[in-house]
Amino acid sequence: MNFKQFVLFLHLIFFRTAYTMESLKEKTAKGLFWGAMNNGTMQILNVLIGIFLGRLLSPADYGIVGVLTIFTLIAGNLQSSGFSQALINLNPPTAKDYNSVFWFNVISSLCIYAVLFLCAPLIADYFHQPCLVSVSRFVFLGFVISSLGIVQNAYLIKNMMNREIAIINFIALVVSGITGIVLALNKMAYWSLAWQQIVYITVMNIGRYYYTRWRPMLHIDFGPVKRMFSFSVKVLITNIINTLSGNILTLIFGRIFPIKDVGNYTQAYSWNSKASLFLSGTLQQIAQPVLVSLQDDNARRCHVFRKLMRFAAFISFPVMLGFSLVSDEFIILTIGRQWTDSIPLLRVLCLSGAFMPFHTLYQNLALSNGRSDIYMWCNLAQFISLIIVILLFYQQGMMVMIEAYTAFTILWLLVWQYFAHRLIGLRFWDVLKDILPFFLVSMVVMGSTYFITRPIDNLWLLLICRVAVAGSLYFIIMRILHAEILNECIRFAKRKL
Repeated sequence: MNFKQFVLFLHLIFFRTAYTMESLKEKTAKGLFWGAMNNGTMQILNVLIGIFLGRLLSPADYGIVGVLTIFTLIAGNLQSSGFSQALINLNPPTAKDYNSVFWFNVISSLCIYAVLFLCAPLIADYFHQPCLVSVSRFVFLGFVISSLGIVQNAYLIKNMMNREIAIINFIALVVSGITGIVLALNKMAYWSLAWQQIVYITVMNIGRYYYTRWRPMLHIDFGPVKRMFSFSVKVLITNIINTLSGNILTLIFGRIFPIKDVGNYTQAYSWNSKASLFLSGTLQQIAQPVLVSLQDDNARRCHVFRKLMRFAAFISFPVMLGFSLVSDEFIILTIGRQWTDSIPLLRVLCLSGAFMPFHTLYQNLALSNGRSDIYMWCNLAQFISLIIVILLFYQQGMMVMIEAYTAFTILWLLVWQYFAHRLIGLRFWDVLKDILPFFLVSMVVMGSTYFITRPIDNLWLLLICRVAVAGSLYFIIMRILHAEILNECIRFAKRKL
């Protein structure tokens, strides 16, 4: 190789690397943009639909459907069995892989539905609600329908088709929301919530089939499923554990408290989820695919991961702490004074919701590294520890249990950080430097906003002023501190506009 060839070789290597880095950066930015559009639009629609339904339905109606959530989620975990994450981790998955997972999902969902159909009387007896026999059998049809679209959803996520995901979710939410509201207006009570779930899943599947090029084949070969099993079974166990952890309070409350109190908790949990999932859902769509693409470069992976952490802190802390600040006037003005008992619960849950995006990132880091064992054992230990915490506090009442749950959820991030350090060398001090400034600024902003707006008596004026003052203060302080994540968001928005 002569000197000219050597220079040309270096030129190609340099520009090819630069192109790859820029391509990944642009793809990540686009993924975040469409993920934010998707989740932001969904949460706005969820708010509007939730307002209508909250005014039309009672806490007892929400309690009836709310206690079934844990069963539908666990059944959904069993149905997909972690193979969705396995498909996303393959580079690249083949049509044969997709087909194998598709038929496994369909067959397993039919078997699970048969078991739950027979268990419906036991579920109704556990919660002391006879109507749950018919309601549960209907609601459980949802994951049979969803089994037909799980692989298509994995295809969309794998290929980072976040724009298409946003469109599908928007249409499904509008159609199902209108269905629920119409049924509620016709005095269908809790059945309106049940039908809303079924219609949402059905429309989602139609959209997924429209946008994906892959179609199932009649030839069934479970060979790829067997090869993915060692990875997927750990994800399956972990997903079930996560479902139990996230819904354990509903399961316990439904047994020991009146159904109206359960409905108040369900409403508070729902509003908290609507807010926190805006960011968690956005990160969930892009974190694993992006981190998988950097498997061979720990330094870059650590750099990208820290940047995602800063982005999460930049958005999550002001949104969730701000929502806690305005929870009183928001609940009263939107869904009415019949839900005032849910306000103190929502305030506490917002604090745990502020830290949920970090759980999402840590979990996707483990999965992208192929370490489903860490993903499983860390979540299993979390669930066992959570059970111990609940046993210690369950006699103190609903509020104390929620406070203990929130504190535990935040502290468990330290365990995830330990494994992140082992996987990519991420230091705890670096994490603090990345997220603590956003938390402190958000606390100062919300505290200042509270005292500035305290003299206002009119609830509508109070809500508007608190949102305006908090948003303005946070933006001004971020500009004064020269927050790079804010500047990058502004530059990207300008390019899009």
